[in-house]
Amino acid sequence: MIYTITVNPSIDYIVQLPELTLGEVNRMHYDTKLPGGKGINVSRILQQLAVPSTAWGFLGGFTGTFVKDCLVQEKLPADFTTVQADTRINFKIKAQNETEINGAGPKIDAAALASFKAKFDQLQPGDIVVMAGSLAPNLPTHFYKDLIPLIQAHQAEFVIDTTGQALLDTLADHPLVVKPNHHELADLFHVTLTSDDDIVHYGQELLKLGAQNVLISMAGAGAFMITPDQVLRSAAPKGTVKNSVGAGDSMIAGFVGTFAQTHQAQASFETGLACGSATAFSEDLATAAKIAEVRQQIKIETY
Repeated sequence: MIYTITVNPSIDYIVQLPELTLGEVNRMHYDTKLPGGKGINVSRILQQLAVPSTAWGFLGGFTGTFVKDCLVQEKLPADFTTVQADTRINFKIKAQNETEINGAGPKIDAAALASFKAKFDQLQPGDIVVMAGSLAPNLPTHFYKDLIPLIQAHQAEFVIDTTGQALLDTLADHPLVVKPNHHELADLFHVTLTSDDDIVHYGQELLKLGAQNVLISMAGAGAFMITPDQVLRSAAPKGTVKNSVGAGDSMIAGFVGTFAQTHQAQASFETGLACGSATAFSEDLATAAKIAEVRQQIKIETY
């Protein structure tokens, strides 16, 4: 089973209008409300791939009820811990420029935290826990790292979708996969990457530090997949980019969902690329049909 953790989920309230003028009344042309959060995004894509998952995290108030109801409507299994304060709302304004106003989120009290951690007792060997997204305001920056012993005590795997020192701090615990883009990879090692060989070299350094698999996305230039046994590369599929939100989450979902079923890095890389690009080419997260369409363009080569 795959479990996704969204500590600080949201309602993503998306509005579109031709132009945003500050200080005046603006009339939107379109709006929609979606359940938001990186872990939830992973679960939604896994569902499109027909890969079972359960979404964990914290929900509270009428906004939390909305998120829960959305997941029920989508028939997405979830077991969120209830908190007293309201789940946050994130405003995403698409006008002449994209503007986001993100809520801080509720505080997590000790009782809710204990209830949440008790869920880890149900983990089984071979399960995968995906931890992704921002933390609630009162949780420490090492919150995700503190969950790793609870996961590994049951011989389960983990993925943390994060960057910088927070990523480096988890490598000794052997995450199943890490997914920096080429800019984040350069920042990790305080270097300038001037060639594909540089990217591969520093991706392999992440393996030496403990990562089991390394995905490196390079936007329109494609992506690398680096394992202890091989280096794979794929060009980026062609399409019109409509949405950058959730593309990285979709790539993680595609990789993890396929790896959980096949334990084959190349097939997992291919699915991850297809999912990430399909979401980028969609207004919302990708559908199964869009993923299948984009997958036909994926061509994996040995580097």
